[in-house]
Amino acid sequence: MRGIAVKVRDLRRRFVHELEKRLGYQLRLGHTRIKPLLIVATTIVSMLLMLTGATSLFETNRAITTFGSVKAVGIGVYWDLALLNSVSTINWGAIEPGSINSVNVCIKNEGNSAIILTQNTTNWNPPEAADYMTLSWNYDGQSLGVSGAIQVTLTLTISASIANITTFSFDIMIKGSS
Repeated sequence: MRGIAVKVRDLRRRFVHELEKRLGYQLRLGHTRIKPLLIVATTIVSMLLMLTGATSLFETNRAITTFGSVKAVGIGVYWDLALLNSVSTINWGAIEPGSINSVNVCIKNEGNSAIILTQNTTNWNPPEAADYMTLSWNYDGQSLGVSGAIQVTLTLTISASIANITTFSFDIMIKGSS
């Protein structure tokens, strides 16, 4: 804030000097200068400059409450490597514009042949949330054998330009295909 005060003081001095230079001859009545008018004008300008300068120093963040459900086809999705705690929803928590949030899940092949995994998102609510959010994962396409399991990281990336969305939800579809 000290830096703003110095900038405002310097701007006020330059403003007064410029006013006196350009209008100085008009601000005299006989031998008396009209200083009160100048003081009021510079005070108003200084206050406006200080307010606009001060507000630009603060950043506004907004947390967004989230949930997402997980739908699995031909596979099981679990929270733990022991494959005991099934995943049905993911609470991404309070997220901020421009943030990246990740969760680890374990995926097990529950079919009777080797599979390759795919994932996509559906049912965005509100629909425009999909314009500001991207779900990715670190799965690299390797085959998952019968009863095989792999840990993957799901990463939700939020655009810094997200606006007017305070809550959202979407479904994550994970599919195993042979």
